[in-house]
Amino acid sequence: MTTYDEFEPVIGLEVHAEMQTQSKMFCSCPVLDATTAQANTAVCPVCAGMPGVLPVVNQRAVDYAIRVALALGCTIAPTSIFARKNYFYPDLPKGYQISQYEEPLAQHGLLPIITSEGEGVIRVRRVHLEEDTGKLTHVTGEGGSYSLVDLNRAGVPLLEIVSEPDMHTIEAVRAYAEGLRAILRYLGVNSGDMEKGVIRFEANISLRPRGSQTLGTRVEIKNLNSFRALERSVAYQIERQAETLRRGETVALETVGWNEAEGVTFIQRSKEEAHDYRYFPEPDLPPLVVDEAWVEKARALLPELPQAILRRFQQQYQLSAYDAGLLTAERDLAVYFEAVLAAAPGVSPKQAANWVLGDLFALMNSLGRDISSPPLSPDALAGLLQALSAGQINNSTAKTVLTEMAASGKSARQIIDERGLTQISDASFVSDLVQRVLAENAGEVERYRAGKESLGQWFFGQVMRQAQGKANPQVVREELQRQLDTLK
Repeated sequence: MTTYDEFEPVIGLEVHAEMQTQSKMFCSCPVLDATTAQANTAVCPVCAGMPGVLPVVNQRAVDYAIRVALALGCTIAPTSIFARKNYFYPDLPKGYQISQYEEPLAQHGLLPIITSEGEGVIRVRRVHLEEDTGKLTHVTGEGGSYSLVDLNRAGVPLLEIVSEPDMHTIEAVRAYAEGLRAILRYLGVNSGDMEKGVIRFEANISLRPRGSQTLGTRVEIKNLNSFRALERSVAYQIERQAETLRRGETVALETVGWNEAEGVTFIQRSKEEAHDYRYFPEPDLPPLVVDEAWVEKARALLPELPQAILRRFQQQYQLSAYDAGLLTAERDLAVYFEAVLAAAPGVSPKQAANWVLGDLFALMNSLGRDISSPPLSPDALAGLLQALSAGQINNSTAKTVLTEMAASGKSARQIIDERGLTQISDASFVSDLVQRVLAENAGEVERYRAGKESLGQWFFGQVMRQAQGKANPQVVREELQRQLDTLK
């Protein structure tokens, strides 16, 4: 018996996303790249929590938070309150975190998802602002174990997005996480570089007997920074809880971490409740007031969002859900694709999608590039596709030209003309080539007439070789078949 036969998982996600501001949430310290910056070089008395300092709210961070909340269809609170969330941990220099709790910035949003079960909607409970903590690096060496503290990240603007427990499958969890990441990237508020820890997922999982409406005891998995870790840890925790319940035991309310190498969760601490943090209003910050004009200004800056573009690509360009999903995974990619189409009238959207997702991506991978800095401009790729669509070159030649365009910076037309690559479609020329190949291979012709029709493909290859790859394949196939038919 599988877990899904007997129990229904109930899953909610808390997502922490660092915002791409230049300075921290409550001070002027710069936000540094955690992978390259020297430790503890972006720290001041404010983010270090020194006595007598006063925090000041980062307006750009509030701007970004409003955009995300609007993109999720949330209601923006005209007044929200910052609070002190008290707990003691080495990477929290003040001994408390400035966050929002009872009166957050925004509530009651929705995020559409698509899974194998069809379209669905996950409710978003709240979107609120807070500051990030520092980073601990745990070291085990010959002299024993110890931890290093880097406070560069302490105070970086953080957006927490909390879903309702509306997910019941691992597929839905991934679809929600991917959809949320895509929105953050489209809005330009977060890079989406999960390997750098700028987005971190925390999953709350419980099980209940299938058909029951009573929630079970939940377990929280902390600090997951990849979709793979999210999927694997949730799957593991579901099975662990199912086994516990099957033995007639009670699931403990606890917080766990994920060991990627071993593929297991491990206990970190008993699960805290809100009262454990002793929330109270931050005395050094006034209420955050967001008027209607501010909200409407933010709304006006919203781009077309991933789900809307996906649906439009399917309807406007008649693309499959799979192709449209790939093309809209990143805003830069969707913009690039439409720029190619705009510069290449007559080229089918399907052909353009195939080249962007196939040959262009293969070229970028070989060059170590991505769509933010592609090796070809949309206009350059459009020129190549127009030559291909018009029958001036064949598909094989087009792949060669693509590589040379990236290496030389020349246009497709320049390369085609300089190297004499224009495809030959002249019927009499092709007819002569076919006659020559058949005449030079009388033995194979007799075997073909005797019933070995698979030689037809071999003859085609010989004709294309004689034409040095420049003949129009469709014209060659038609003429070859015509002449072979006369031999029967």
